[in-house]
Amino acid sequence: MAESKHSLPPKYDSNAVEAGRYQYWLDGKFFEATGDLNKKPYTVVIPPPNVTGKLHIGHAWDTTLQDIITRMKRMQGYDVLYLPGMDHAGIATQAKVEGKLRESGVSRYDLGRDKFLDKAWEWKESYADFIRQQWEKLGLGLDYSRERFTLDEGLSKAVQEVFVKLYEEGLIYRGEYIINWDPSTKTALSDIEVIHEEVTGHFYHMKYPLKDGSGYIEIATTRPETMLGDTAIAVHPKDERYQHLIGKKAILPIVGREIEIIADDYVDREFGSGAVKITPAHDPNDFEIGNRHQLKRVLVMHEDGTMNENAGKYEGLDRFECRKQIVKDLQEDGVLFKIEEHVHSVGHSERSGVVVEPYLSTQWFVRMQPLADQAIALQKDQSEKVNFIPERFEGTYLHWMDNIRDWCISRQLWWGHRIPAWYHKETGEVYVGKEAPHDLEHWEQDPDVLDTWFSSALWPFSTLNWPNTEDEEFNRYFPTDTLVTGYDIIFFWVARMIFQSKHFTDERPFKDVLIHGLVRDADGRKMSKSLGNGVDPMDVIEKYGADSLRYFLATGSTPGQDLRFQWEKVESTWNFINKIWNASRFVLMNIDQMENGDVDLTGDKNIADQWILTRLNETISQVNRHSDRYDFGEVGRYLYNFIWDDFCDWYIEMAKIPLYGDDEAAKHSTRSVLIYVLDQILRMLHPFMPFVTEEIWQHIPHQGESITQAAWPEVNDELSNEQAADEMKRLVAIIRSVRHIRAEVDTPMSKTIELVIKAKDQHIADQLKQNQHYIEHFCNTEKLLIAPDLTAPDKSMSAVVSGAELYLPLAGLIDYEKELARLEAELEKLNKEVERVQGKLSNDNFVKKAPEKIVAIEKQKEQDYLEQREKVAARINELKQ
Repeated sequence: MAESKHSLPPKYDSNAVEAGRYQYWLDGKFFEATGDLNKKPYTVVIPPPNVTGKLHIGHAWDTTLQDIITRMKRMQGYDVLYLPGMDHAGIATQAKVEGKLRESGVSRYDLGRDKFLDKAWEWKESYADFIRQQWEKLGLGLDYSRERFTLDEGLSKAVQEVFVKLYEEGLIYRGEYIINWDPSTKTALSDIEVIHEEVTGHFYHMKYPLKDGSGYIEIATTRPETMLGDTAIAVHPKDERYQHLIGKKAILPIVGREIEIIADDYVDREFGSGAVKITPAHDPNDFEIGNRHQLKRVLVMHEDGTMNENAGKYEGLDRFECRKQIVKDLQEDGVLFKIEEHVHSVGHSERSGVVVEPYLSTQWFVRMQPLADQAIALQKDQSEKVNFIPERFEGTYLHWMDNIRDWCISRQLWWGHRIPAWYHKETGEVYVGKEAPHDLEHWEQDPDVLDTWFSSALWPFSTLNWPNTEDEEFNRYFPTDTLVTGYDIIFFWVARMIFQSKHFTDERPFKDVLIHGLVRDADGRKMSKSLGNGVDPMDVIEKYGADSLRYFLATGSTPGQDLRFQWEKVESTWNFINKIWNASRFVLMNIDQMENGDVDLTGDKNIADQWILTRLNETISQVNRHSDRYDFGEVGRYLYNFIWDDFCDWYIEMAKIPLYGDDEAAKHSTRSVLIYVLDQILRMLHPFMPFVTEEIWQHIPHQGESITQAAWPEVNDELSNEQAADEMKRLVAIIRSVRHIRAEVDTPMSKTIELVIKAKDQHIADQLKQNQHYIEHFCNTEKLLIAPDLTAPDKSMSAVVSGAELYLPLAGLIDYEKELARLEAELEKLNKEVERVQGKLSNDNFVKKAPEKIVAIEKQKEQDYLEQREKVAARINELKQ
């Protein structure tokens, strides 16, 4: 048994409490999964942060919730694996490294690929250490012996395995397609890496002349710079207005190229003029139309968003500068005849923020429909499906899967998993394999890397040594149990993990996925650099400690809902921890030299002891119930109410009566209850507040090395006494009512009073008499009458509680004449105020000329004064009766 140290510093200091504690846990290897076959495994893999810098508040929310779950399960006897790891974040990390190089006047091309990658790995090692330090400060119980990185050797092999297999199955292909192109980072983006924003732009209405000189055809566009790549004009085949033009030619203004007028069902004849320009190299819908009609694809831009040689005299101009110039030229030529303002949705790069360009490019794609079909079918099997919490997000996920498009997975970067494809230098033959071709000198590897989400999609099983399906850890810990993440990456990550896991392991990646919202600022705005309203979790920890941050994040919202970050709520949590700290100090100062073996709950217990033990059982039951549903907001509410209200405000005060008395048996019983209840409180709080609970637990009588290994509290029915709990509730209600009456008539607690309690029956009267020392002590009575047949005293204040009526004679509370004089003076003052404000409001001049806000304030004053006057008048009538 660990030696008890029955003292705590007078004040709670989060920095002092948290310093060194994490290293103690690591040294004890309390977080390492044991592989103990006598325990049921429970697996959680961390949502991997990227290695570009600080952890954001959303990641702190993810990992805190997962840490709460894993600490709880560890205490419940599971063999818990909470696996840490990091994401290489291709686009973001490469941008950071290139930015660092630019400060020295060096580009990646100056270094070459290999040396640039060396620099990127240096960056990774530096920031990986920084991230671990932040995990430690947050208090995450991670098994660092199993830490993974998306570019480590094992995960890289898994990525190659998946790519090659999908290619061999015909589910990965290379093709020319319109993709989302980021001209800033010069790389392709998947659909879900594009953020659509409402932008006020323009519709440009133009007339394309017909070749035969018979007139013109009107079209409109929001992107006039792309007209340089037009290869057709399309109309609906049933649009009578254009039947005579189908098959004819028009002349592309500025360029002078002949383009055909074609018929296609895609055209909406009700929109605009019913005729649309077709630019197959710069619009996904036009691309499909172009394929159907064998149209030429004319690309008019470079990868950096400047115009290329196909743009003629506009070559070299930025795309938006070209737009301005071409609009001017078209107006001068009489082609552009109308410009109207138009609000439309424009795609922006999630990474760089620039406007995304639909761009014709040769890329690698995953053929999604077969994989989506498997994932959708999985959700129909109730025993094998992924359970979304809240359930509504399953509908969000399925809607996306039902409308899936092929996934562009190639990125024009150097940092990442290089695509395992080689092209023969002479024949152009494509080879895809886990190993390079044997005659490598004749082959050139594809320079692109895979989308970061491609490797992240394999995270639940690749981190557990897949594709080695014989591996002990893979078979023990996969599928995992719970993932926690935000609703903003259901499509980016959750969906992809599900379909990849189902396809390659025939299993779901995790049993449950707990979805939370976004952390917003106090005004409900999304946090962003531009608004400057972001919150660094390390700053919060520095000011209030990790326990305060964790408890706030875990209990401040319900599953699926956003969380508003408010400093005052974090401070409120810090105050709660102070309350726990002070209550623990009280317990430690009043348990003499008791050790763990001295705790005895079998003897006679007073009503307060029985009540708090009953309330403890009720709290444990509710905490378990809501924890199983991941409703940690409710868990926090039950814990807060029990700890603050029941334990601190009531039980500790009532415990002082036996503790400061002469009955040694009663003292020992109450000391035992104090130790036991505090121990159970600390265990329930530990997953939320690991640091302060470990600190306090080490000082109270306990058994074991660390609270991290202590058993989770269980309901002990032998300690429950519902009758005692009901009696105690009545006592508490009586004491509260008396205190309320004292406050109402401004009678201090130091003044003794007379109290008459008319019990509902003799049984209740006997119960109250048995515990009347509590009433006498907390109500400060000089005379207490308890019986079922009492008559209400004249001129008294009254209250009703369950099973009893309370009467406090006014003569014992106040100086009757003095109070009556005070109230009458107050009534006169209120009459004058009512007269004054009503006079103001009846003045039409004031009401019409004064600002609305001022008038509203005066109306509120009138209402307040009238209510106060009514109450004072009622009290005067009571006193005069």
